Amino acid sequence: MAGREVKFNEVSEWLGSEARGGGAVLRRVSAIEGAGADAIVFAADGAMLERALGSEAGLILAPFGSAGDLRIVAISDPRLAFSRVYRRWFDERGDGGVHSSAVIGEGVKMGAGCVIGARVVVCAGTTLGSRVRVQAGAVLGSDGFGFARGKGEYVGFPQIGTLWIGDDVEIGANTTIDRGALGETRIGRGTKIDNLVHIGHNCVIGEDVVIAAQTGIAGSTVVEDGVVMGGQVGIGEHAFIGKGVILGGGAGVLTGKKVRGEGQVFWGRPARPLKEYLRDLARLKHR
Repeated sequence: MAGREVKFNEVSEWLGSEARGGGAVLRRVSAIEGAGADAIVFAADGAMLERALGSEAGLILAPFGSAGDLRIVAISDPRLAFSRVYRRWFDERGDGGVHSSAVIGEGVKMGAGCVIGARVVVCAGTTLGSRVRVQAGAVLGSDGFGFARGKGEYVGFPQIGTLWIGDDVEIGANTTIDRGALGETRIGRGTKIDNLVHIGHNCVIGEDVVIAAQTGIAGSTVVEDGVVMGGQVGIGEHAFIGKGVILGGGAGVLTGKKVRGEGQVFWGRPARPLKEYLRDLARLKHR
């Protein structure tokens, strides 16, 4: 992807590197294959570095210890550095503004640097922090799925709360996040949400949480900081997922259940520690 022109030395300064590759002019980030003299690429390991050195790339982000080519900027985590360069450089493009077809509800608040994709709907009562990125088709602040059961009927419970989204949150295409019923739904700073995710009313999602595609989180669930969820995770209402828990793809957490264990992996339906889950699979296999 192309952006404004930038000099090699400017990029190395952004990253705090001593590299001085001269006045090479860079215009885009690229995969190694097809990279030209105006491209920045990254090499996460020796095999990638060999391919990068064989390309025409103008700047190569490579691990510490890589040497022998003036195009190299040595950095501890080349992939992360590549991402940071992209954000700093290319997020400057565009003049901003609001398109005439945008669907933004009354009283919506947005911080600086937000990027809202095509056909996104932001309903009344929603607040976005700074640098929030929302992909096409997402719906923010929609009414939650709440009903009171009467004799022979379901009566809609008021969905008049709010949705608060912190700084640097990213929300994937066709994801929906409901407003609170009477209170607030919250998405913490730095959380990354994939495509086709649903987050129900009154959920509280912590900071730096990662939620992969097709995950569904029922209302009034708390997810603490640093949780990682694989694809197609299902969580019942009023559940609690503790700090740093990792839920493998397809894991299920029953209504009202608590899952704790920072850095611990849980898998299966219902979700249980990975070793226990694998042991149960082995038992089933030998029956």
